[in-house]
Amino acid sequence: QVQLVESGGGLVQAGGSLRLSCTASGRTFSMGWFRQAPGKEREFVAAISWTGSSPYVANSVKGRFTISKDNAKNTLYLQMNSLKPEDTAVYYCAAAPRYGNARYELADYDFWGQGTQVTVSS
Repeated sequence: QVQLVESGGGLVQAGGSLRLSCTASGRTFSMGWFRQAPGKEREFVAAISWTGSSPYVANSVKGRFTISKDNAKNTLYLQMNSLKPEDTAVYYCAAAPRYGNARYELADYDFWGQGTQVTVSS
């Protein structure tokens, strides 16, 4: 069983920045971030391999969001810059222990955090 604990969400003005963190129990593995806005399906944001290499981000956040991983701390990060109101959502950390490379399909992830709210005001 993998436990994921997220932190770092909050309210920020458009153009601002936030950094989300997700601490995982157990060994390292492929991990990712997803988000879900009210009335919408959960969507992929970013993913990274178990080694912390090969980061991959969705086109909607490319150039603004950066995913990284500190394996010594078993912690995943999502640095979010130039935030827009459309980035408002609950952000979820997820783990894909069946895989070593970065995964962007929701079905590849077996464990999920509780979610953290990010609200961007205009």
